[in-house]
Amino acid sequence: MSDMKLHPMKEVKIIIEGEHIHFVTDVLDRIKASGYTVFSNISGKGHHGYHEGHLMFNDTSSLQMILTVVPEEKLDPILSGLKPFLERHSGSLFVLDASVLRPDRFDSKEA
Repeated sequence: MSDMKLHPMKEVKIIIEGEHIHFVTDVLDRIKASGYTVFSNISGKGHHGYHEGHLMFNDTSSLQMILTVVPEEKLDPILSGLKPFLERHSGSLFVLDASVLRPDRFDSKEA
């Protein structure tokens, strides 16, 4: 095995309707997540049935997934910021253990 050290982080995936994308990214920006990736026009089946990934009119009418990787201490602020939203709107949130080679890329103190 190589001498590369992996560092523990938390991977957060949020699936929401596109019209709410800015709410989620604002939460991530406020807690100073170092970055996130947005996957547009995703398809899948869930509690509300099957969702097509194609655009109906624009990005706001399709499902989006936001993925971010953060140090564990930023997890609670993300969950606190999104819990009230997810109690009122359709969406899913997943938290997974992750490991990264370069932790400095994911531990942004500044936005």
